[in-house]
Amino acid sequence: MIDTSSRHSLGVRRENTKLSFLWLPAVFWYTFFTVGPLLAMFYISLLEWPGLIAENSFVGLSNFEKLASDDVFWQAFRNSLIQIAVVLPILLPTSFMLGYYLSQKPPGHRLLRVILFTPALISLSAKSTMFLAIFAPLGLINSSLELVGLGALSTPWLASSSTAFGTVMAVELWGGIGFTAILFAARLSGVTPDVFEAAALDGAGHWKRIWAIAFPICREYVGVIAMLQFIWVMFGSAGLILLLTRGGPGNYSTNLSFLVYDTAFSQQQIGYSQAIAVVLFAIVLAGIALIRFSFRAKE
Repeated sequence: MIDTSSRHSLGVRRENTKLSFLWLPAVFWYTFFTVGPLLAMFYISLLEWPGLIAENSFVGLSNFEKLASDDVFWQAFRNSLIQIAVVLPILLPTSFMLGYYLSQKPPGHRLLRVILFTPALISLSAKSTMFLAIFAPLGLINSSLELVGLGALSTPWLASSSTAFGTVMAVELWGGIGFTAILFAARLSGVTPDVFEAAALDGAGHWKRIWAIAFPICREYVGVIAMLQFIWVMFGSAGLILLLTRGGPGNYSTNLSFLVYDTAFSQQQIGYSQAIAVVLFAIVLAGIALIRFSFRAKE
């Protein structure tokens, strides 16, 4: 005779067997569309492949050896580091403070939310066209400088080696700060108002409430947003560079993600492009681990 505990254990095993069929499609999807392309990237990086319809040959680590002496690669590598060092330290604190402000529901906060979220609704092509008009030699910025008698400061913003990459980063910040602020505001809106009210009664100003109270509460969430923005900057900025500067002038605005695209589709060096992609992937993994370590919850 089977006792009650045995019957319960048998029922649990049957339920688990039934549930296993529910996660199988997800595992298949993840394996086919995530693990598969990653493995393909590593394999293609070992090939000499001069075009999608051309014959390829196995060359081992030759593509990685070529990277060591490639000045363009090192320029792109430096630009990617500069991009991270400039964009994230500006975007995250600014967005967090804006998010805190929105979470306090000041007058007009609904309209401000719409304004801040609008850049996220503009397509990349439309955004790039808009900023091409703004930063063109006869565009809005230079025309405005001429109008106020500061024409000497006019410059071809997207064609100058000293301003092209900075302009790209400025556009990234314009598009990212508002959207990220909305995410932070949504998280901070879930914090009990009594916490901030008690801090205000104790004499804490807004600055202290932001960094001594709100930030520790949302520390892990800030880490998640930092990882997402880090991934976007490293992987997602290629399209913006392609449409605004095409990596120029020279290679002054080329970063690693754009170099992967340019090497594969413009230069038709597919194997070499994937070697660059492997390096980029390793940098992103290391960056994610560092961010996760930095923003982990304190005991």
